[in-house]
Amino acid sequence: MPELPEVETTRRGLAPHLEGRRIASVTLRRPDLRWPIPREISDLLPTSTITAVRRRAKYLLMDTEIGTAIWHLGMSGSMRVLPVDTPVRAHDHVDMVIEGLAPTPPLPRARGREKNAAHALHTSMNARVLRFNDPRRFGCLLWQAPGETHELLRELGPEPLSDDFDGDYLFERSRGRNVAVKAFLMDQKIVVGVGNIYVAEALFAAGVSPTRAAGKVSRERYAAIAREVRAILDYAIRRGGTTLRDFISPDGAPGYFEQELSVYGRGGEPCPRCGRALKQSMLAQRATTWCGHCQK
Repeated sequence: MPELPEVETTRRGLAPHLEGRRIASVTLRRPDLRWPIPREISDLLPTSTITAVRRRAKYLLMDTEIGTAIWHLGMSGSMRVLPVDTPVRAHDHVDMVIEGLAPTPPLPRARGREKNAAHALHTSMNARVLRFNDPRRFGCLLWQAPGETHELLRELGPEPLSDDFDGDYLFERSRGRNVAVKAFLMDQKIVVGVGNIYVAEALFAAGVSPTRAAGKVSRERYAAIAREVRAILDYAIRRGGTTLRDFISPDGAPGYFEQELSVYGRGGEPCPRCGRALKQSMLAQRATTWCGHCQK
């Protein structure tokens, strides 16, 4: 599943090609993904202008003057900006034709039908299509009206790269909690977007066992955890940013962070610090790997 850095990489890749552009049309090749696609997507979005492309947790928010389209990539989703005549592939479920992705030269003088035909031809020459592909259909496309907050976004915790997230915050929220610190950090009400991979790596870097009770972790160690979460996510985002050109390639894959992992998925292999075999077990229904010597 795409994690926060992959979603942020997607946002940064799409935003320059979408913001300030008008949606000419919307094509839904199926009525639902993980959930039914609201009618507002096809009824209201055409002719609206995209004012911003934002991220909240692992959701992409496409703001317009009439509301916000909420996207989630799910387990296997991807979004690309393509020429409008790019052939449709299997699992291409949603198309949004976006006008004016190239500089617009002046239209020649014309009248009536001739003028309309010239405008239509000119628009099609400059248009691109935002295409959503999702083989497993665990992604979603939802709607948020102006002034409202969708129920999926209402109880989310702070962003891990924001000023609201630090060791003091984690320490205060963890008091009296007996849940394992790894499960605590993966709770979206505590902090958003820190998935299994990045929690495992941050806890290893901070020297904290994932099995330790959240309420038994000191303020100082939470400061180290918060610092490592920030550093790992920031590095992953910067690495993803080196291949943003792939988001406008007809057959290119998104420029996701090339994983350089110390412990995740390496159970039984030598610890990169002490050389002892890394432990692995299930914790909070997720595979968990750590060093019993380096992480306490």
